[in-house]
Amino acid sequence: MKRVEELINELQAIMEESKAVPLTGGKSLIDTEQVMDILDEIRDSLPSEVRQAKNIVADRGQIISEARKEADAIVREAEQRREKLIDQDEIVRGARAKATEIENDTKAKLYEMRKAATDFVEDIMKKTDEALTAQLTELRKTRQNIKMANKVGNGDKGAM
Repeated sequence: MKRVEELINELQAIMEESKAVPLTGGKSLIDTEQVMDILDEIRDSLPSEVRQAKNIVADRGQIISEARKEADAIVREAEQRREKLIDQDEIVRGARAKATEIENDTKAKLYEMRKAATDFVEDIMKKTDEALTAQLTELRKTRQNIKMANKVGNGDKGAM
């Protein structure tokens, strides 16, 4: 395109430098052959420059098309990643809920086991206390009987 611009500038310079013909109402005298050569060069240059412009436009369209394809691929990948993250988030939430449920069940079982152990120990201690009390009572009675038997037996010896 630059070559065409240069040729047009050359034509303009020829027109500006041309001499005015008197009594023609501002018409100028120019070298027709020189102007025709420049116009032929412009004509020869235009198709290649037009082809270049078409190629640039076609490349622009291809670049835009490729950019759209790449953008679509990026959007699809982002959507897939989002779905994957949502799935992972749901899995994490489910795992946390399950962990909380297990923790609560464990605490409840631990409370029940402690209560059962405390009740069991309390029951054993109560039975042991009752058994010891019964044996102590029996021991005291036996001791009392021995004392009484000694008094009765010692009183018989004094009478003798």
